[in-house]
Amino acid sequence: MNYKLQLRTPESTPNLIFNTIFFDAFKVNIVERYFGPAPKSCEVLFKVRTLDDKIVNRKDGNVRVKIKDNDLETYKSLLKIIGSYEYKNKLISRNDADQNLVHFILRLVIINYDLN
Repeated sequence: MNYKLQLRTPESTPNLIFNTIFFDAFKVNIVERYFGPAPKSCEVLFKVRTLDDKIVNRKDGNVRVKIKDNDLETYKSLLKIIGSYEYKNKLISRNDADQNLVHFILRLVIINYDLN
């Protein structure tokens, strides 16, 4: 499955970061909310949309999924790798780092959504 990873879209602010993963048939919008004094707390939500921006409902009828607990820690560690010195200076495989993040999000999508 082909994908395009778009991190920190132009609408992002320091406290509200938008990331998008485009697949062949749908896209995943990820919103990171940072709040509180340093070190900032983080809340991460995502939702699935069709390519023409129609929202796809989850299996339980809701729209958004909140990433929490162990999944949140995994998400943060994957983002830390993508923001690292090694990633930026191509000392590690960017493709592998991107794929790890995409596969993680795709796993959450498959668990929570019924994509027919």
